[in-house]
Amino acid sequence: MARGGRDRLLGLALGLLLALALAPGALRAKPTVRKERVVRPDSELGERPAEDNQSFQYDHEAFLGKEDSKTFDQLTSEESKERLGKIVDRIDSDGDGFVTTEELKTWIKRVQRRYIYDNVAKVWKDYDRDKDDKISWEEYKQATYGYYLGNPEEFQDPLDHNTFKKMLPRDERRFKAADLDGDQIATREEFTAFLHPEEFEHMKEIVVLETLEDIDKNGDGFLDQDEYIADMFSHEENGPEPDWVVSEREQFNEFRDLNKDGKLDKDEIRHWILPQDYDHAQAEARHLVYESDKNKDEKLTKEEILDNWNMFVGSQATNYGEDLTKNHDEL
Repeated sequence: MARGGRDRLLGLALGLLLALALAPGALRAKPTVRKERVVRPDSELGERPAEDNQSFQYDHEAFLGKEDSKTFDQLTSEESKERLGKIVDRIDSDGDGFVTTEELKTWIKRVQRRYIYDNVAKVWKDYDRDKDDKISWEEYKQATYGYYLGNPEEFQDPLDHNTFKKMLPRDERRFKAADLDGDQIATREEFTAFLHPEEFEHMKEIVVLETLEDIDKNGDGFLDQDEYIADMFSHEENGPEPDWVVSEREQFNEFRDLNKDGKLDKDEIRHWILPQDYDHAQAEARHLVYESDKNKDEKLTKEEILDNWNMFVGSQATNYGEDLTKNHDEL
C-alpha cells in the first residue's frame, strides 16, 4: 500500500481510538495547562466556576447541553423565549404549572446524558458491520485495529506500534467488562458502557484502573504527588509553579491522600475521580431556582423562568425546536 494510504488508515484508526473508544481515563499527551480528571456523574456537567455576572455559560450548558448551547446566537430573543416556553412545558412533568427543583434536576440529568446516546448512534454503523444491531468484539477489533493487525510490517514507528500494542488489550479488557453476559457481543447498552464507562456503575473500576495506568509512570501501582501533578501540568520552561499547581499539591496532601502515606491507591483514586458526595445536577437545579424564584416559594412558574430567560438560554434558544419533534425515550 502506498505511504499516503497507510497514513490515512492509521489516522482513521487513531482517530477512532482517541475520539471514540477512550473515556476519562484515556491515554493523552502530557498537558501544558490544567486538566480535569474528575469524572462527574453527569458527563458534560463539570465544576461550577466562580460566579460571573456577565456570563451564564455554565447554566446554559447545564440546562441545554454543550452542543445545543453552541447555537445560542442564531435566534432573536422573542424566538428564544418562545422555544424556552415549550421546554418549560416538558420540564413540568406533572403538569401543575410549576417547575420544582427535582423536575429541573431530572431535566438536567436527561440533557447531560443525551449526548452519550447520540454519540453511540452516530458511530454504531461504523462498527456493526453485519447489520445485526449488535457489535461483536471481532467487529470492533477489525474496524479499529484491522489494518494494524493485517499489516504489522508497515508500523515501523515505535510510537505508533506501541500505541496500538497498548490499546488493543486495554480495549479488549474494557469490552469484556461492558459485556455483562460474556458472549463477546455488545448490545447498544453494553456498547454504550464500553464507550462511556464513567456513566455505568459496573464500569467504574475500569475507569479507576485506566486512570492509574495512565498516570503511574514508575509502574508501582500507586500515584505519588509528582505523578499526580505531572498529569495536570508540565513546565515549558524552568520556573516557579503557578499558584494553582501549588494548590493542587496541597489538595493531594490534605484531601487526596486519605491515609497519609504519600501516594494514592485505587480506593483513593476512585474517591478522587468519582466523587459520590456531591450531585452537580442537583446543585445546578437549586441555583437556577434560587436565582429565578421571585416570590421565594421554592418553585418556578413559567413566567418566572421566562422573566429570567437569559440565565437559562441566553439570547437564543438552541436546536430544541428540532428536539421537540424527536423521540428521546431512552433518556
